[in-house]
Amino acid sequence: MTILDSSRRKLVAVSLRKIKPLEKTKRYSDGYGLYLEVRPNGSKYWRYNYRFFDKQKTLSIGVYPQVSLGEARQLHEQAYKLLMNGIDPNDAKKAEQLSDSDDAKNTFEAISHEWLSYYMSDKSVGHKVRAERMLFKHLAKLKNRQIAAISAPEMLGILRDIESTGTIDTAHRCRATAAQVFAYAIQTGRANQNPARELIGALKQPLVTHRAAMLDPTSLGRLLRDIDNSNARPVTKTAMQLSPLLFQRPGEIRAMEWEELDFDKKLWLIPAEKMKMRNAHIVPLADQAISLIKNLEPLTRNGRYVFPSARGKTRCMSDAAVRTALRDMGYSKDEVTPHGFRATARTLLDEVLGFRVDWIEQQLAHTVKDVNGRAYNRTKHLDQRIEMMQAWADYLDSLKTN
Repeated sequence: MTILDSSRRKLVAVSLRKIKPLEKTKRYSDGYGLYLEVRPNGSKYWRYNYRFFDKQKTLSIGVYPQVSLGEARQLHEQAYKLLMNGIDPNDAKKAEQLSDSDDAKNTFEAISHEWLSYYMSDKSVGHKVRAERMLFKHLAKLKNRQIAAISAPEMLGILRDIESTGTIDTAHRCRATAAQVFAYAIQTGRANQNPARELIGALKQPLVTHRAAMLDPTSLGRLLRDIDNSNARPVTKTAMQLSPLLFQRPGEIRAMEWEELDFDKKLWLIPAEKMKMRNAHIVPLADQAISLIKNLEPLTRNGRYVFPSARGKTRCMSDAAVRTALRDMGYSKDEVTPHGFRATARTLLDEVLGFRVDWIEQQLAHTVKDVNGRAYNRTKHLDQRIEMMQAWADYLDSLKTN
């Protein structure tokens, strides 16, 4: 669909064939910056004049009559759309021409893939997915740009577009992720500057907010009853029920695998590569948690994940599934979030049930050090944590009945 008003076009195909060369080069405008340049020797070239970051530029579109008026207009409109999306048409043309050459390895996209492969190989799946979303979705306008040619003003324009949608934190994350890609390009000899790093302080500062957590026992009991009565699909409902029981990070819960569960020892053994701090973690399973998980065996035991995606069992549940289910129940993001169950457990286990803070912190998979400054290993205080997790499950049951 055309975005340019055809009624404002000035040239006519029949008249073009009659144009004769003059003593000096003459330009015949078709509107919106497109024109036919006729030189004294009879050569005729389609050109497009435009401005990009306050610089006057010209794009060569083709030679007339090999490129007809209609074809020139189509190519011009494609270039116009690129410009409207913040992409320099000349850069896009060069990237296309270089797509089969060694220079194709030096585009922002190509180097981003290299960086992801090298630096994200030992990171969690969620961490890698977030980085990919920053680079290939939010910063998609840089996709075919030669990384050495990207300037700070160009980068700032893209980040400000993200910022203008109200997602200020996303803009900051995009800048930080891009800065790591540029640093990798410099280290591997493909760039000389890091425009993303030059933009530190150039964006608005996001408001610091804490994830909503329900700390009032009465309100928590009501929430737990509402979850039990939810109409969500069984897999999502069980993930919601386990979120306050286990109080692990949402990404760890939804990526739970059947082979990680030891029902005989009542333990969930999370491998290091799935954990934020890259340390293997043990989560004791209360009787209530085991019962909930085993209820899913007829539904998902034939696959890898306890909570598979609704779109197929080869991947785990979406990170939005539990959050969306809570919203569908009428709870706003200011009342409760999946991650907020961690703060709920941290507070109530300490202030109401009176368990030791270092046991709680270790169960949250936070770094806890002993008196000599050494980090506790994953089995430290395991017997006490098993007792604590069962007491926590019983306490949540009491809130639902009272």
